Amino acid sequence: MARRLTEPWTLGGIEIPNRVVLAPLAGIGNWFVRLQAKRYGAGLAVSEMVSSFAIHHGNEKTCTEMLRVHPDERAGGPVAIQLFGQDPDVMRSAAAHVARVTDVDIIDLNMGCPVPKVTKTGAGAAMLSDHDTAVAVARAAHEGSGLPVTVKLRSGERKGDTSGVALAHRLVDEAGVAAITFHPRSAQVHHKGSPDLDLARELVASLDAPVILSGGMNEPAWIARAWEHTGAEAIMLARGGLGNPWLFARLLGARDDEPTPEEVLDELDWVMDRAVEHLGPVRAGRYLRKFYPWYVERLGAPPAEAKALHIALQETASVDEARALLRSSGNLQPA
Repeated sequence: MARRLTEPWTLGGIEIPNRVVLAPLAGIGNWFVRLQAKRYGAGLAVSEMVSSFAIHHGNEKTCTEMLRVHPDERAGGPVAIQLFGQDPDVMRSAAAHVARVTDVDIIDLNMGCPVPKVTKTGAGAAMLSDHDTAVAVARAAHEGSGLPVTVKLRSGERKGDTSGVALAHRLVDEAGVAAITFHPRSAQVHHKGSPDLDLARELVASLDAPVILSGGMNEPAWIARAWEHTGAEAIMLARGGLGNPWLFARLLGARDDEPTPEEVLDELDWVMDRAVEHLGPVRAGRYLRKFYPWYVERLGAPPAEAKALHIALQETASVDEARALLRSSGNLQPA
């Protein structure tokens, strides 16, 4: 029988209601972004990456804002907090704190972030060349939290490097990692080029743990082919889901069309309300500037009008000002 993304599966003893997962989106994946994905069907949502050092040292913003889990998130399925850091003792402490003060189900570890400010500390993708430390950090995360631990990593640091496959095996065999999220592109290329689906297929066939496929998940037809080709347990949406929660619904068979402009504006209105709830009106006004382009793009307006709206939204100083602009753009018609 053909596999279906709507089927439940088990990760570290935890039942996941379907096989579509929200990725940890750095600087974006707070509670309301995760809740949005759950509203449209995501079976599991992972937080933006959180510094284990910031948690260990009690940074107030990190421990209050970045570790916030909304009760409605749990109604839609499990929640994971992603941590990063290269020190096993600090990771043990941070994971213990997360398990103690939040109601999350899974600790996810970032071992694939290619951003220099992360890798220069020895964290993120730097662990692709330091497997002993990676294993020690993963083991410490489980020891500290008592929760299932998953790891997100890439195929390697540079083009042609496939060391991520060997690391995945060590993480499962030596640290008891419950699942691997595999992005089959090197850290060097970031999001450019085509994911190596054949390499992902090899990892799925050889690893004694579930593999979640990440990378290039933008179009439903391509996602379906990639999932079938690799045999992965689940798929993870990252950039493809930015401003496009309808992609979750389409993959799960809940709809088969793109959203109307009215739906896009209604959804953005929901996001704006949640941002104010999370950050207050002043900070939300600044924070939402990175969200507006994703939704404006989906309005389908003629390029000149869309560009003008985009520029105007970037210059807004408050959420109310942005709302007024969007109301005035309600007569934009698709090109």
